[in-house]
Amino acid sequence: MIDPLERWRALGLPDKPDYAGLLTFAGMPYTQDPAELAGVDVAVVGAPTDDLVSDRPGTRFGPRAIRAASCPPGPHLEAKVDAFAKLRVVDFGDAAVLPADPVRTHEQIESTVSQVVEAGAIPVVLGGDHSITEPNVRAAAARHGPVGLVHFDTHTDTGTEVFGVEHSHGTPMYRLVRDGHVDPARYVQIGLRGYWPGEAEFSWQRDRGITSFFMHDVRDLGIREVVERTVATVGDGPVFLSVDVDVLDPSIAPGTGTPEPGGMTSADLLWACRELSRRCELVGIDVVEVLPTAVGSADVTALVADRVVREALTGIALRRREADGRT
Repeated sequence: MIDPLERWRALGLPDKPDYAGLLTFAGMPYTQDPAELAGVDVAVVGAPTDDLVSDRPGTRFGPRAIRAASCPPGPHLEAKVDAFAKLRVVDFGDAAVLPADPVRTHEQIESTVSQVVEAGAIPVVLGGDHSITEPNVRAAAARHGPVGLVHFDTHTDTGTEVFGVEHSHGTPMYRLVRDGHVDPARYVQIGLRGYWPGEAEFSWQRDRGITSFFMHDVRDLGIREVVERTVATVGDGPVFLSVDVDVLDPSIAPGTGTPEPGGMTSADLLWACRELSRRCELVGIDVVEVLPTAVGSADVTALVADRVVREALTGIALRRREADGRT
């Protein structure tokens, strides 16, 4: 396993500048060897593909941008825990995507995520477009059975097709429910707004008991009540967390393929991700649809995507601390 901090530690320094050294998430150790996942709690995986987008391309550069925006570990000033001290986290590199071949790309993503899941670690997958959630959840469900799903997004992504194509970033949730990988009674969508999809998709969702919180629900109820209802809906059992950054208002996250005004604030999203990760049995996370517009922390969309991951890891660390009986 490669330690990106090794040369700086040889100088007696605890970390390195963000802009120097091997580009891994938060400067975490890097490996592509499944044997080195033994004892790992969380493995970060990149899924750099955007072959199935319906609007602006560029999210294939998302994983690299999120890693570049990530900063060294440290204690969460509100939660009072350093997730990277509590959890053993590694960067497992990128899945071997094949440009212009989304079927084989998804096979490679599922294979890579499966290696993480089979090692007993939680995969955190950096996208890439939202179609990657399909192989991610398939890998988790293969080990845990049908999972609950908490899905932050402007769109439901439950279309049967987009522009006549069944395999798209607008169809993964339909396919996951249809194929039995997601339990629809434990599936919650948060942040929906705009002009797609239509009544056919929402009728299909209602028939299966999927829960939807629109942006007007988030505004009217408040994010804390939405999270309470979400926790009650997904209940006990394995849960996958999927965050499409277009759930945020484009004034906050302009770098995404299908922006829609009137979205969530970063404060609400980050708190919700931490709280849900603390209270739910997470077996996988993905953050998708980051379309980089700048380099490093200057890219505000990649920066907030990094913080989504960090808040989720903080929630997992809090959950484990509470399970250990410590406050």
